[in-house]
Amino acid sequence: MTPVDPVDLTAQLVRCPSITPEEGGALVLLEDLLSSAGFECTQVDRNGTSNLFARWGRKGANRSFGFNGHTDVVPLGDENAWTVDPFGAEIKDGFLWGRGSTDMKSGVAAFTAAAIDFVRDTPPDGAVILTITGDEEGDATDGTVALLDWMEAQGEVMTHCLVGEPTSPNHMGEAMKIGRRGSMNVWFTFTGVQGHSAYPHRANNPLTAMARLMDTLASHELDAGNDHFDPSNFAIVTMDTGNPATNVIPAQCRAAVNIRFNDHHSGSSLTEWIDREVAKVVGDTGIRIETKVKISGESFITPPGELSDLIARAVKAETGQTPEMSTSGGTSDARFMKSHCPVAEFGLVGKTMHQVDEKVPVADIIQLKAIYARMLADYFA
Repeated sequence: MTPVDPVDLTAQLVRCPSITPEEGGALVLLEDLLSSAGFECTQVDRNGTSNLFARWGRKGANRSFGFNGHTDVVPLGDENAWTVDPFGAEIKDGFLWGRGSTDMKSGVAAFTAAAIDFVRDTPPDGAVILTITGDEEGDATDGTVALLDWMEAQGEVMTHCLVGEPTSPNHMGEAMKIGRRGSMNVWFTFTGVQGHSAYPHRANNPLTAMARLMDTLASHELDAGNDHFDPSNFAIVTMDTGNPATNVIPAQCRAAVNIRFNDHHSGSSLTEWIDREVAKVVGDTGIRIETKVKISGESFITPPGELSDLIARAVKAETGQTPEMSTSGGTSDARFMKSHCPVAEFGLVGKTMHQVDEKVPVADIIQLKAIYARMLADYFA
């Protein structure tokens, strides 16, 4: 039978306008394709978010390799700035263009094509599982998390998982991700007493407290990194009063920060640190400070071993390059998969993801399918 063309499948997926949280037809397309190839498919929908679980082979197999990815994409930005139809999947100059072409419909197409061809041509003694979500670019509360909740209830298990996110900075095969830093956001509201700037003793300026707290937090060195992680970083992302008058001390101001942290810390330990510094400023200034914390994910590491070796062998065989083991970048759904089974990430070069005129080299899509196919063959050998 004719092998599944990952370039054509990428193009079909790009033509589905699946801007989060819209499904756009992408998961329906994949379900039809996988069902016809003998995969048992289940739509796992929660709170209006669509997700797809697909398994070839016996439920509860001793060895089951999983792929994870997403078909939802970020908004277009300035549509007039695009030089191509964002959902046209035009192929020119050796690239396939369109929103989601890099992040990450090509990755989903590559592992779907590799999985279908593999189970048809060399049926393994085990199971091949695909978990594909429509909620990775959004809040991610009803995507891979919902799939994992459903899998636990149904007794579905992966023994290892590969997330197909873009991982290489400049060229194919450059890097794999064996972990990710944690991420948390903190919003601060400072409330004082409004007054005339010429009579500061009759007011209590929340801006002074905000400046002091932000400086204290930002000046603190969280850590120096370690063998697998870069140093944690703290970023002030906004400070605002909304006060247009120069002769008025405002009653309230706000700030927000983002922290990307390694495994020297946890979300709770960083929250405790912030709470201690807040209490000091409150005690010194009398300003009321309210905080709101959202932990997007904890840091994690999958120790080098069977999974990273499997990826490295396949990448080396297909590209001639041994990928670096990295934990850089933002968050991904690997932060959820790590609680289910050992997980790592390998995919395309991510240079144009989320940009206007997002595009992916056609040759890279073909090569990515070959890498995933080799991984499956080696895993079940």
